[in-house]
Amino acid sequence: MITPKKIQLANIPTPLEEIKFAGKSFLIKRDDLTGCELSGNKIRKLEYLLADAKRQKADIIFTSGGDQSNHARATVIASRKIGLKTKLFLWGKDTSTPNGNFFLDKIYGADVQFFSEKEYENVNNIMFEQRMELLKKGKNAYVFPGGGSTTLGIWGYINFINELKEQVDLKKIDSIVAAAGSGGTAAGMLVGAALNKLKVKIVAVHVLMSKKEMEKHILQLAEGCILDYKLDCKIDPDNLVVISGYSKEGYKKISEAKLKLLRKFALESGILLDPAYTGKAFTAYYEKYIKSGKGKKNIFVHTGGLFAVFARTKEYLNSVNL
Repeated sequence: MITPKKIQLANIPTPLEEIKFAGKSFLIKRDDLTGCELSGNKIRKLEYLLADAKRQKADIIFTSGGDQSNHARATVIASRKIGLKTKLFLWGKDTSTPNGNFFLDKIYGADVQFFSEKEYENVNNIMFEQRMELLKKGKNAYVFPGGGSTTLGIWGYINFINELKEQVDLKKIDSIVAAAGSGGTAAGMLVGAALNKLKVKIVAVHVLMSKKEMEKHILQLAEGCILDYKLDCKIDPDNLVVISGYSKEGYKKISEAKLKLLRKFALESGILLDPAYTGKAFTAYYEKYIKSGKGKKNIFVHTGGLFAVFARTKEYLNSVNL
């Protein structure tokens, strides 16, 4: 087995907490507490990706995402910590009054290029072409896709399983539930569970792709990692469960019904969830696990996203009156 090297950037282990909400108890893994500016799940992947970028003597980091991408923000800040600049290839529009994650991208000096939704479909090719142009000038750009979801990046969530099993007996847990955008978090947990010979289900609440696309993408990432690193394990596709139907309003939006639930949860627990990822995943988790009293057998992973709330302040404030 080949184990890749990483740079220590995240505040881990993150706590596993028992929370009471709506009269029922459940377990929540607080990966929103991996850092302050580096809050969220992305930094676990970046520890591996940026270690590789340093090894390859990169001059600049290229990555992509939406205009409120948690991954993009974490990449910019983590790269600064190790002395590297970043160029972001974002789906959205520039603004003279940046907020949320994009505000932090600007504060930390990222070079940003914006694309329409249609143009963004070709973003990986665009990043590759610009990397080739820089190479002609003697500059080395290290490129990885949105979410940091590569066979290297998902090692952050392979080792997440090792961390979690020190906090709870995973043989007594039915499933681990998290939001899924680029699929890397779920893919890493799937491999981590397989390496530990655990039957725990990995439940991905997808917010971007179709259910079929997400299932295929997660399994391909997991299988690719096993091949690339010669891991002694096998993925059982039945251990992956993809839940759909919780992002019908669109990736960049959130419904009033979900906001009402998030507001109630914030008031009772002191924990705030974001509009694109954790808010939607928590809605699914609440309906399928908390209501039925199964929250102590099914762990919810809070993957961060706090800064995206500040790009949706009007909607969140309106939820007070819903």
